[in-house]
Amino acid sequence: MEFKEEPCRIKDEDTEEQIDLMEVNEDKHNHFTNEDRKLLTYKNEDKQHLFQKSHNFKNEDGNAVVSKTEENFSQKQAGKSGVKRSFTCSECGKCFIRRGHLNVHMRIHTGEKPFTCTQCGKSFIQKENLIVHMRIHTGEKPFTCTQCGKGFTQKSFLNDHLRSHSGVRSFSCDQCDKTFVLASGLRKHLKIHSGVKPHICSFCGMSFTLLEHLKVHQRIHTGVRPHVCSDCGKSFTTSSYLKRHQRVHTGEKPYKCSHCGRSFSRSEDMKAHERVHTGEKPYQCSSCGKSFMQISHLRTHKKKNCLNVSN
Repeated sequence: MEFKEEPCRIKDEDTEEQIDLMEVNEDKHNHFTNEDRKLLTYKNEDKQHLFQKSHNFKNEDGNAVVSKTEENFSQKQAGKSGVKRSFTCSECGKCFIRRGHLNVHMRIHTGEKPFTCTQCGKSFIQKENLIVHMRIHTGEKPFTCTQCGKGFTQKSFLNDHLRSHSGVRSFSCDQCDKTFVLASGLRKHLKIHSGVKPHICSFCGMSFTLLEHLKVHQRIHTGVRPHVCSDCGKSFTTSSYLKRHQRVHTGEKPYKCSHCGRSFSRSEDMKAHERVHTGEKPYQCSSCGKSFMQISHLRTHKKKNCLNVSN
């Protein structure tokens, strides 16, 4: 038996949800009644033309409503045409494609920090920032360097570290010959040349250019030596001191003289050695003017040999 397709009519009392649930099937006629209760019929190929026009359906109170189907269709068509909806910050004018992103951004202006660390009480704007912060307390370092095995709490820190293996030091100081892998390293270094030392030790009053230098210095007063050698148990105030010490156990000598090829475990030992080849004597006695290759030689001279120094 053959069934004839019945036209689907939307009555005045039909709700917005009912309108939204109506399916648009291919090669079928679709029927709506407009505000004059006249039947609107269109085929699928005509739907774009139909929704470009304004068809206002009335609810039971006689007020015009726009169906969610029409609204959703318009948004989809806007997406296809490359026109993206945006949400703009009323404070700074920055635009976002999602309202949720705008809501998070607004916390910068309001100062709201809803995510708080249960260990130290520090608060954060985003949950993701809290998760990363918690790794300081847990010791978790999920991002590992495949070349040396060093772990990092964030992927961005790993990416910065990987540049050190490349050997490319693209950032040079215009006041000395020092070079850096990262621009941030150069910026920190330039503060040394500025002579500004805003970070002052509360124990002895000594001032420092960088906050991290102050923190390391204060371990002299507190006695905190958090970096421990796994081979002999000796502890150090910084990771760099520990790394240098561990070469005693491993026998590693990564610093090679460019003149004779001799290797050293410490860069300062290599630099002192290279002066044998260059003849450089950077340490000068302020009393008699005599110069020395190493500072230890200058100290010995001042204590025992300099005639102009009163003992």
